[in-house]
Amino acid sequence: MTTARAALCALALITVAGCSESTAPAKPKPAAAKPAAVAPSAATPAATAAPFEMTREFALGGEGRWDYVTCDRDARRLYVPRSDRVMILNAGTGDVIATIPGTPGVHGVALAKHLRRGFTSNGGDGTVTIFDYNTFAVLGKVPAGKNPDAIIYDSFSKRIFAFNGRSQDATVIDSAVAPSNPVVAGTIPLGGKPEFAVADGTGQVFVNIEDTSEIVRIDANTMKVTARWPIAPGQEATGLAMDLTSRRLFAVCGNKLMVVLNADTGKIVKTLPIGAGADAAAFDPKLGLAFASCGDGTLTVVHEDSPDQFSVAQTVATRQGGRTMALDSKSHRIYLPTAKFAPAANAGQRPQMIPGTFTMLVVERPKK
Repeated sequence: MTTARAALCALALITVAGCSESTAPAKPKPAAAKPAAVAPSAATPAATAAPFEMTREFALGGEGRWDYVTCDRDARRLYVPRSDRVMILNAGTGDVIATIPGTPGVHGVALAKHLRRGFTSNGGDGTVTIFDYNTFAVLGKVPAGKNPDAIIYDSFSKRIFAFNGRSQDATVIDSAVAPSNPVVAGTIPLGGKPEFAVADGTGQVFVNIEDTSEIVRIDANTMKVTARWPIAPGQEATGLAMDLTSRRLFAVCGNKLMVVLNADTGKIVKTLPIGAGADAAAFDPKLGLAFASCGDGTLTVVHEDSPDQFSVAQTVATRQGGRTMALDSKSHRIYLPTAKFAPAANAGQRPQMIPGTFTMLVVERPKK
């Protein structure tokens, strides 16, 4: 990770001292000012739709850093990792529904709804927590590698994949096994530091390898790497999303590029400019839009004009530090966690998060 990108990403990974988290309902409040946005190009189909804008925010406060946010579109829930716990929010109101404790260094959440289970990647102690999807009760833990980061559920193999940043591998867990007797199906060496991953529903899993600037394809059943694709000119890819219909992958990179690849061949189809400090990507299949959330306070919206043609439709102003996100593909809302920051005391130091300012931004196309 480059120094410049690390400084931007650090904005959302700062522990707040001296703050207490309230479990009282959050107070949704309108955005302080309607953010400026670059209008879609008239040459794209996206130009006929209303532009996205930041419409409100949920003031949450509390201690702890954050990382990947997961949206359960059916249950209308947001899962928000906060250092040593996971906050579960009502996606419509921002109210705190529950908290999953005992998740040191938690990065992400994966859901296996048909098994009524959820899983968290705990980077602090190298474990995966299993919890009940309905009650949120902790059911057990499974050992993973060193610093499990991204975590996903593959519906085809019915396995959980936890991607371990420091051991540079993936831990594969059979999700149907009882928590009292958890089984790690295997470990997959990846040859570099994994970031985010996606599954295509047919038994293939794709993961960004940040330090080698590649995408690795994995066979979910055999647990073998089947392809390695360079993404140059993209560098240090983090977020990854996929259009399952057109078989296109969207990798967002540390050098301010979104790289679009053919998921069958690895061929680069298109590169597009995005903001700085991107750490998440998403794709809305109904709208045909890909998104890149960037720590510099922008959200890039890319329209899929055709499987081989893509264009930047809009750049939405969000807020500094809003580098991760979750997409609700039913309501077409995007949720971005961030906070307010004080200027760094000295050059080269990280900006300091202002205690109690953690918030969830909501970006959507407002109803006219």
